[in-house]
Amino acid sequence: MRLNAPKRVVFWATVVLAALGLLGATGIVPMLGGMVAFWLVLAAFVVLAMGTMMKGM
Repeated sequence: MRLNAPKRVVFWATVVLAALGLLGATGIVPMLGGMVAFWLVLAAFVVLAMGTMMKGM
C-alpha cells in the first residue's frame, strides 16, 4: 500500500480534534471529559490514517 501525505485541511482538523480530546482528558475543558475525550482522540487518529491512505484526501 502506498501512503500519501494528508492535505493541510485534514492535518489541521486532526490536530484540533486531538487537542480538544487532550484538553478534555486533562480537565481543562470539563464539557469534553471522560469518554468524549477518548472518542475525540480516536476520531483524530482515524481521520489522519484515512488521510494518509486515501489519495486526494
